[in-house]
Amino acid sequence: MGMLQVHRRQIRVAVLAALVIAVAGNGAVRAEEGVVIDVNAQKKGTYPIAVPTAVDGDATASREISQVQSFDFSVAGVFKVLDPQGFLADLRTEGLSIDPQKWKDVGALGVVKYKATATDIEFRLYEVSKGANAVLTKSYKRAGTTTRAIVHRWANEVVKYYTGEAGFFGSKIAFTVKGKKSSAIYAMDFDGAGAYSVSNNSSTNILPAYSPSGGQIAYTSFMRNNPDLYVGPAGGGRPKKIAGYQGMNTGASWSPDGTKIALTLSKDGNPDIYVINAADGKVLRRITNDKSIDTSPAWSPDGGSIAFVSDRNGGPQIFVASAAGGGARQVSFNGTYNTTPTWSPRAGKKIIAYTTRDGGRYDIVTLDLDTKAMVRITQGEGNNEEPSFSPNGRAIAFARTGQGVFIASSDGTGKAIKVWSGSATGIDWGPAPKD
Repeated sequence: MGMLQVHRRQIRVAVLAALVIAVAGNGAVRAEEGVVIDVNAQKKGTYPIAVPTAVDGDATASREISQVQSFDFSVAGVFKVLDPQGFLADLRTEGLSIDPQKWKDVGALGVVKYKATATDIEFRLYEVSKGANAVLTKSYKRAGTTTRAIVHRWANEVVKYYTGEAGFFGSKIAFTVKGKKSSAIYAMDFDGAGAYSVSNNSSTNILPAYSPSGGQIAYTSFMRNNPDLYVGPAGGGRPKKIAGYQGMNTGASWSPDGTKIALTLSKDGNPDIYVINAADGKVLRRITNDKSIDTSPAWSPDGGSIAFVSDRNGGPQIFVASAAGGGARQVSFNGTYNTTPTWSPRAGKKIIAYTTRDGGRYDIVTLDLDTKAMVRITQGEGNNEEPSFSPNGRAIAFARTGQGVFIASSDGTGKAIKVWSGSATGIDWGPAPKD
């Protein structure tokens, strides 16, 4: 079979392959620790937070700080960032403090203040109902790090204060950039900043997958004229070929402990799901053995299951099998075309997101495997494919054909936000940043 045919077939197989808050009077308050935003509540809403731009200190840094943290809070899934045009407070008089009544009058429940100097950035968080005493204060040294990175650290602290959960700010997203004759693996900050090439060759490189530690990225490359699986440093650098079996070696998904990789191999004639050793590519077990095309494996966060795509019952659908091998059960039943499953990392939940074809268009949905509840993430805005959850499960990144990489709330509320423009596929959101 010619390489063009192999490539086309590989692409075809790959395709197969907040939330509500505790506002005054609802009783969900944690004494001396701040408001609890009940992210699991049935009633949905958002917490109004004001993020005014500092008028004192380093003006250039202040503008960047305001922009970055406003974006972070707007995509966290639990906040409503208030329009600064409506602020009533005299920011210069207030400085790092607040006049609670002025902020209450514009509907703010929380206010973030900060000041950047040449050496430090100090942040303060206020709950308007608690007066002019800050409920959270942090100071960061600027030496050796970027302003953007510092703001992400602070925003994660705010999210954890309110919800008890870790934020995803500072995490990275890997994706495939499609060119006319080749494609490359790229990575960037989750908000689209600092994009760089991970693969450094002129061949076709597809389907990146972050290791659980975030230090490595596995991807399929045709650099040796076969779709082989490589693992390289997440920051770029020379990769190591891990699986070079005859035929396809595609769609890597790491086990939660990082020691194994599930992928599609066609070495025995038909595309099936296998598990290999992440260090040397040795086949440890075969998960599927069917005459159909089985592809796009996705390892569950608890390590016990692998979701994948199969056309064994007709059109492509999502199936789930034990990671130890055995029978598989179909879990997607909406329509005749469902592909690219990915698991939510939320503890105690069994939720997958996947691509579904609906009325000729492709959209993202989530499915709770226990309750069977389905949530639509996109609708009526182009073709949306290849979802990947944020490290805390509160957001989903995906590719919109011909437009770029977007992120949206995983509860289906709000509007998706573009974070990278271009022709992208194969989205994978990396782990939470180490702090």
